[in-house]
Amino acid sequence: MITLGKLTYQQLKEKFRIKSPWDLIIIFVLNILITIPVFIIAHQNLITLDWAHHIDRILLFILILIVFQLILRAMRRITLISVILYFIFLIKGTLFGDYGFQTVFEDYRSMIYTMNDDPYPQDIIISKLLPFPNKSKILSAVEYQNPRVRDFAIMAINKHFKHIKGYNDDWTLIQSFAIFKEINSRWNYVSDPKGHDYIAKATESLKYLSGDCDDHSVLMAACIKSIGGTTRLIHTKGHIYPELYIGTKKDLERINYAIKKILFPVESKGKKIHYHIDERGKIWLNLDYTAKYPGGPFMHEEILGALTLD
Repeated sequence: MITLGKLTYQQLKEKFRIKSPWDLIIIFVLNILITIPVFIIAHQNLITLDWAHHIDRILLFILILIVFQLILRAMRRITLISVILYFIFLIKGTLFGDYGFQTVFEDYRSMIYTMNDDPYPQDIIISKLLPFPNKSKILSAVEYQNPRVRDFAIMAINKHFKHIKGYNDDWTLIQSFAIFKEINSRWNYVSDPKGHDYIAKATESLKYLSGDCDDHSVLMAACIKSIGGTTRLIHTKGHIYPELYIGTKKDLERINYAIKKILFPVESKGKKIHYHIDERGKIWLNLDYTAKYPGGPFMHEEILGALTLD
């Protein structure tokens, strides 16, 4: 029989067994947390039957709830052990200032809010599940709610393009370009320690505006997110860089003119605007630290992974 110290496997299993009805309550709560995002995806992708009082959607929610309840109960032992281990992880994170209960609550609430407004909510789930180097560290480092990050963003906005007229619908983009100009005109590339991948928090990079590509990407994303912009980080071979969400091709035409004729006429003279179009037709503009203007040349164009920061 398998033993761990003086305890047998059977004793460990009994030690961590959750008695009824708490096991069923935990499974039901977990089911609700899973069912809500799955229901949003189904609601957005399935045809609405327009039944009175939204009965079709109520039945859809109940059906999803029942299916997951049956699955989780069938896997009760694995489910409960996983929940216990996750709670231990969150308790540790809460006590030592890492990823804790408050953070997971805010991330879940943000995800549900974003999914509810997105016509393709499944993309948000996929983007969170896709492999991305140092994903958890990067998400933790993007301190967009830190007052120092927002103060820096506001300073840049008041310093650049403050008096531009006629772009009311694109004002968040214009302000994002102001942040880009401030960061990229002052950024000093500094490598990580040899053999180590060091991820600096946004507030840390603010002090000297120095670091490598992932530090630059974290700071750019944090500042733009702090003023309501949407960015994503692109992972290529040995490199990470930020992109800014622009919108449709029609939006790009308008922004292209603004960059080349009004905002960055000298830096972009005679040069192309570089961007990517994702699988939904959304346009993302290159903001790499090597670019002298938004949409400057790619350092590495191949996309190995993307991390959207809604």
